[in-house]
Amino acid sequence: MIPIYSPLENTGKWFSYGLCSQLSLTDPRTVRWVCEVMEPGMPNSAQTRMAHIQPPIIPLISELIDQNPGTISLGQGVVHFGPPPDVLNTVKGFWKDPANHQYGPIEGNERLRQQIRDKLRLENRLQTDDLAIVVTAGSNMAFFNAILGITKPGDEIIIPSPFYFNQEMAVLTAGCRPVTVPVDQSYLPDPGLIEDAISPRTRAIVTISPNNPTGVVYPDTLLDDLNEICGRHGIYHISDEAYEYFVYGSSQHYSPGSRAQSSGHTISLYSLSKAYGFAGWRIGYMAFPTQLLESLKKIQDTNVICPAIISQHAALAALMSGRSYCQPYVEEMAAVRLSVLKALSVLGDQIRVVEPTGAFYVFIEVPNTTLSDMVLTQRLIEDYQVAVVPGRAFGISDRCSLRVSYGALRTKDVLNGMGRLVDGLGQLI
Repeated sequence: MIPIYSPLENTGKWFSYGLCSQLSLTDPRTVRWVCEVMEPGMPNSAQTRMAHIQPPIIPLISELIDQNPGTISLGQGVVHFGPPPDVLNTVKGFWKDPANHQYGPIEGNERLRQQIRDKLRLENRLQTDDLAIVVTAGSNMAFFNAILGITKPGDEIIIPSPFYFNQEMAVLTAGCRPVTVPVDQSYLPDPGLIEDAISPRTRAIVTISPNNPTGVVYPDTLLDDLNEICGRHGIYHISDEAYEYFVYGSSQHYSPGSRAQSSGHTISLYSLSKAYGFAGWRIGYMAFPTQLLESLKKIQDTNVICPAIISQHAALAALMSGRSYCQPYVEEMAAVRLSVLKALSVLGDQIRVVEPTGAFYVFIEVPNTTLSDMVLTQRLIEDYQVAVVPGRAFGISDRCSLRVSYGALRTKDVLNGMGRLVDGLGQLI
């Protein structure tokens, strides 16, 4: 009987039925995710590919929230606003056209891809004539497409840690090895350490800027350095830019694919989920070297054939609304960010926080607690009705840490949500 590996267990190795009991998890689906067991030769033995991959953390947190009604979630990375009005007007009569009920092109609707191409050229300064554009069912799928398209089993992908958990899961699912490299005290990757981690099996370096889970925006010089390293070593730079519009103060987003001589080795990933309140529509897109197009079309055709046609029509309307649609919400989020940081400052040296300048996350380190991050998360939900995500989900296992998401908070909700979090941390740590 082989329990599934998860970095969330306090011992760092295996989930157990005891942990389910400890966390009061009762939903059969969640218990199965946490405590999956397999016997060789049994019908479910095909699941062995996933045996050493952490279960999705958000469903675990969601069940704890469900068991504690009234909990305010500072966990999942979602925004509080929905799509532009033009999107809703566009899809109202969608069903009337018979063509909309058929499969579409594997790489996405041509009008949508042209709109994306224009956006990438004007806003991100990419030389799009040298790139292929594929529309995906979210940027998570774009990342998975990229990994499958550039690797074979046993290859390595370098990922700065803390990392976005779904990306580690994708690398492992592809039969590859995530090579995690710790960031510095400012949560920035060190190009020297990254380069030292390159081996003959390395196929790519991953960056996320603005970053999930830290909220840090990488300087353009740092991204250029990492991109140059990739080019020099003949590997790819996978640049996740899902939070490109969420930058605050003097910070500016930079696309490393705009660097001269970068188009042959840079894979740029984007999402509509955040900027256009589009999470449930599952639409993202990727720009990448043309030599990868045939491989990525095979992957996309195998996995999804094409993104949902209605979502693509909605995405076209959203992109035509432009960045100006989300700007007022970003400005409100900037004010929420300051309120969040002010609330956390009450805890003084009980916690360590690096000021985030992008995305909508704050990464909190709790240096002196005896509680594990999962137990602390549980106690915050059960005793103080506020939910966060434990740092172990992001690869941090040597210290207690938490990710706070403030994207779903309106200005009027900050005092309540952060008040609960600060009260809970003040009492528990």
